[in-house]
Amino acid sequence: MEDRIIPGEIRRRSEELRRMLHRSNYRYYVLDDPDISDAEYDRLMQELIHLEEQWPELITADSPTQRVGAKPLSRFETVRHTIPMLSLENAFHDDHVLDFDARVKRLLKTEGPVYYTVEPKMDGVAVELVYENGVLLTASTRGDGVTGEVITHNVRTIPYVPLVLDVENPKNVPGILEVRGEVFISREGFKKLNRERLEQGLPTFANPRNAAAGSLRQLDPGITAKRPLEIFCYGLGMATDLTFSSHCESLEALKRMGFPVNPMVRSSITISEAIVYHRYLDENRRQIPYEIDGMVIKVDDLSLQRRLGTTSRSPRWAVAYKFKSTRETTRVLAIEVQVGRTGTLTPVAHLAPVNIGGVTVSRATLHNADEIDRKDIRINDVVLVQRAGDVIPEIVKVISEARTGGEKKFEMPVTCPVCGSAVVRELNEAAARCINVGCPAQLKERIKHFASKGAFDIDGLGSKLVEQLVDKGMLASFADIFHLTVDGLRSLDRMGPKSAENLVKSIDQAKTISLGRFLYSLGIRHVGEHMAEILAEKFPTLEAFYSLSREQLESVDMIGPAVAESLTDFFTNDENLALIDRMIAAGVVIQRNKTPGEGSLAGKIFVLTGVLDQMTRSEAKKRIMEKGGKVGSSVTRSTDYLVCGTSPGSKLEDARNMGIRIIDEKGFLDVLAGAIENS
Repeated sequence: MEDRIIPGEIRRRSEELRRMLHRSNYRYYVLDDPDISDAEYDRLMQELIHLEEQWPELITADSPTQRVGAKPLSRFETVRHTIPMLSLENAFHDDHVLDFDARVKRLLKTEGPVYYTVEPKMDGVAVELVYENGVLLTASTRGDGVTGEVITHNVRTIPYVPLVLDVENPKNVPGILEVRGEVFISREGFKKLNRERLEQGLPTFANPRNAAAGSLRQLDPGITAKRPLEIFCYGLGMATDLTFSSHCESLEALKRMGFPVNPMVRSSITISEAIVYHRYLDENRRQIPYEIDGMVIKVDDLSLQRRLGTTSRSPRWAVAYKFKSTRETTRVLAIEVQVGRTGTLTPVAHLAPVNIGGVTVSRATLHNADEIDRKDIRINDVVLVQRAGDVIPEIVKVISEARTGGEKKFEMPVTCPVCGSAVVRELNEAAARCINVGCPAQLKERIKHFASKGAFDIDGLGSKLVEQLVDKGMLASFADIFHLTVDGLRSLDRMGPKSAENLVKSIDQAKTISLGRFLYSLGIRHVGEHMAEILAEKFPTLEAFYSLSREQLESVDMIGPAVAESLTDFFTNDENLALIDRMIAAGVVIQRNKTPGEGSLAGKIFVLTGVLDQMTRSEAKKRIMEKGGKVGSSVTRSTDYLVCGTSPGSKLEDARNMGIRIIDEKGFLDVLAGAIENS
């Protein structure tokens, strides 16, 4: 079919309609100051739909008509955040907030006042929106803070999310802009949603947050589009070509570019004023049209934020001041002790089920023996329970006047409840530990961690199967996983020949792993996913860890004494080193971090445009960088390839004008596979 020539007046009218509709959305959802009637908006939208139906070549990814219309997904892709989305340290009392302020001043070596920006802490779902040259490219969940799920099609259905930035001054938008925000459902929207579900004979949602989270994780964006999702944006990740001196300035810039920002933000206030505002929010939280669970306090001066820095888990320049939680009374039915992968014994209370803030609570961790003694918690006690920070169930106190004399004191076991080995409690530690490294409970939890998504990601090696393999003596260490056979697996309950073959295949496919994921898989105390990636970036080979001293480790930013001690203890243990050797002998390949200049695509610059069918844009970038290539945001004379998907943008014309090599998705896959010469 020959390409049709679109009349100039048709093309210009479609562009004008898109601009008018984007502007109208901005004024309606962000400024709350509509410039046209609903009927006029609908007329313009119908005109654009009609033009795009007649001329499909006019459809662009950022067209207002494309908010809904993507095909349902079979699964969610994942994407790595350029800058980790760290969690916040929590405060629950004024004293905690004053301690935070004192710590900030101590780290900054100042006695003068520090000024803060504060904002309501939304009880929603954190997301990241990535824009390239002002057009929404990717949206993802926070995930574990380092890697999130790609939910672009779902986020596009939220009318409050701009598809194009700063429609009045498009030249003001940066090349790359990463915006962080919180997706939520208002109180009224939640009531309406549940009414509709009841009318349809569907189960209702427990609370607005669960409804928002479930809506964002729908594989069919058409379902998400029917949910009353809203968003407030609260900060930035990476932003090229933008500079600000304060956090409040960045929020003002976000508003100018078309993002909804919470109108209850207060800037440039002292810590005392922040505490007063927290009390105001707490007293009036029921009148606010959406649910909040506290207030976020941030150092306003960005240069001070940079000086304060971050830990591996949270920024030192911010704190979440939580509200007092909703509390309910219930009864402790039993207390059991669980053994974790590091041998820690954790007492857990089994409770008579009780509804707290829309969530049924039946268990609460008791942390350790000191916590039980301090609160004098006994079996059969009536207790006051809350969800700490509106999330984690905890026992606040015992209702002592309700005691009848039938309550039983709980004693921590002196031997492991699983293997019977001695339990020790080290000096200055509250936790008791089983010291038997061969303890089946520890082994099961370590192997589950080893095979988990953030580690070796072995598909099919689930919790119940791990327990069965350990109980039958088929797994006594990590290394044994790589020696499992189809014949051996077929002897297990509910394990047919095909399932056994699939598991062995999954194990074989998982043998090649990055250094960061490998370090995380070992389950070293204090080394989570983010810390493992920091370590892999600083020390790019596994062998480097065999000779690192604590002093060398502690010299690295964000590595403290606890992490340094855990690492040196692990890598000076002969049994651990022998275990690693067994895994390598079984075929495990640990890929070290690539340095600039390495890989089959080293020195090559790729630019992406349009929509790819077989992978997300983020996945394409990841595969380019894994092979040593670079990804540019715009076409320049130094660009080597323009990868062109469907519905390409202006980059295609730029590449043609400059004589840049243009390849389609198949050609791109061939380049990645080395089937096309990339010299």
